[in-house]
Amino acid sequence: MFKTEFLFALPKGFVDKEGNVHKEGIMRLATAADEIHPMRDRRVQDNPGYLTVLLLSRVITNLGTIENVKPEEIEKLFTVDFNYLQEFYTRINQFENPNIETECPHCGKNVEVALDFLGNLGE
Repeated sequence: MFKTEFLFALPKGFVDKEGNVHKEGIMRLATAADEIHPMRDRRVQDNPGYLTVLLLSRVITNLGTIENVKPEEIEKLFTVDFNYLQEFYTRINQFENPNIETECPHCGKNVEVALDFLGNLGE
């Protein structure tokens, strides 16, 4: 089954203005537009490091009870959480699990099996 959304849990969590901590969220696979459109943003042109902030705000579909994650919220993440999300983004968008052919131990037929290098993220 092809998955486009993956669950994550932040190490520390985002603390909103009311003091609520949001740790769990969902990140979707990125599209070409997700990586291209932020390049036109003046904040990225002034500071290329801001690209990651905009990119994460586009692909995180929710963070706790926050459904429309904004760049300002990504800016307020603890560094450990920001780094975690960068790595998580890379893992789900740049690695694809390969399939191998093997013999079914029950029936003896050759079958194709997906190797799960992502560790069942989101399942």
